[in-house]
Amino acid sequence: MAVLVSTTVNGDHVEFACEPNETLLDALRNRIGLTGVKEGCGTGDCGSCSIQLDGRLVCSCLVLGIEAQGRKVDTVEGLANGPDLHPLQTKFIEHAALQCGVCTPGFLMAAKALLEKNPNPSEEEIRFGLAGNLCRCTGYDKIVRAVQDAAKVMRGA
Repeated sequence: MAVLVSTTVNGDHVEFACEPNETLLDALRNRIGLTGVKEGCGTGDCGSCSIQLDGRLVCSCLVLGIEAQGRKVDTVEGLANGPDLHPLQTKFIEHAALQCGVCTPGFLMAAKALLEKNPNPSEEEIRFGLAGNLCRCTGYDKIVRAVQDAAKVMRGA
């Protein structure tokens, strides 16, 4: 029996019905149409489905859709401000820090969470902050450089 969930997604009030055992990943993709959230492994190991739930980075494949009730959900679709890309998105493009794109939304959300807590991270802190995300295409150096560069922009340096 479907359950009605009322939540805030990327700043907008959203209601959707989902099954009690349906993941938030599936609800975001199939009920709300936010396909930026990717399923890579379904077990929380790859980070492709990373979102922020009440400001905390989580793998949406490990959270039930009904757990979003009354909470704040932020996905990769909420990074840009209309046509203006977030500095992380811009720097990922500039540094060619993406290829196939499956991991990119998760890396962007993990980087955003990191930079919100630590606006001037060291390379080691960036690598640690992104450690829950796996990439099979690009390698990690370009991703780390993109995050470093975005951090400078976000700090106004």
